[in-house]
Amino acid sequence: MSTEPGPGNAPAAAEVQSWRLVTTLAVAGMLAGLLIVLVFQWAHPRILDHQERAVTAAVDVVLSGPERTERYFVVDGELRAEAPEGSDTLKLARVFLGFDASDAPIGYAVRGGEAGFQDIITVLFGYHPARDEVLGMLVLDNKETPGLGDRIVKDMAFVEAFQGVRAPIRGVKAGSGSGAEAEVDMITGATISSRAVIDIINHRIEALGPILKRHLETRVAGSGASQ
Repeated sequence: MSTEPGPGNAPAAAEVQSWRLVTTLAVAGMLAGLLIVLVFQWAHPRILDHQERAVTAAVDVVLSGPERTERYFVVDGELRAEAPEGSDTLKLARVFLGFDASDAPIGYAVRGGEAGFQDIITVLFGYHPARDEVLGMLVLDNKETPGLGDRIVKDMAFVEAFQGVRAPIRGVKAGSGSGAEAEVDMITGATISSRAVIDIINHRIEALGPILKRHLETRVAGSGASQ
């Protein structure tokens, strides 16, 4: 004699199916979360290493190939070779002091970032505080308009104009400058982006210039005293 399921069995079957669905979703969520964590743990050190190598290469460019460099953290208005214990070194401002073949300081590489036309522009530039001279400039990161704002990277006349320019820099309309040592021609059609690069450099020099000058004077004095 066959027995067919009656209406009273339906709620129990639905409850079992719901429980299985919830369990499946929970397990899938846990596995997805674990996968994300594992991928992050694998990729994050590699991303940081790539960023560090990119900065090191950029320092070499803006300081025109120093023989060696020293890294310093900006802490409480001074440069320190070591970050304070427990601090997040990724959030501390850093500068790099370059030296020539005779181990004489040639200048600092300084990083800065501010809003451009589309998003934040990040710049690295070389600077000699005793001469108020910018030694070179590279744009590390930007999301400016392709073909217009991104010419701050691709227009080599603009990039090379920062080699040897005096600070504070004055941005002028292309072809309208007086030829002064502190002038840089802005890019026609990308005035906001090129102005942002100039402002970044000026603002970082304004904030760090006295600190760098004191540090350089101390290094030079110490070097002279030891000879």
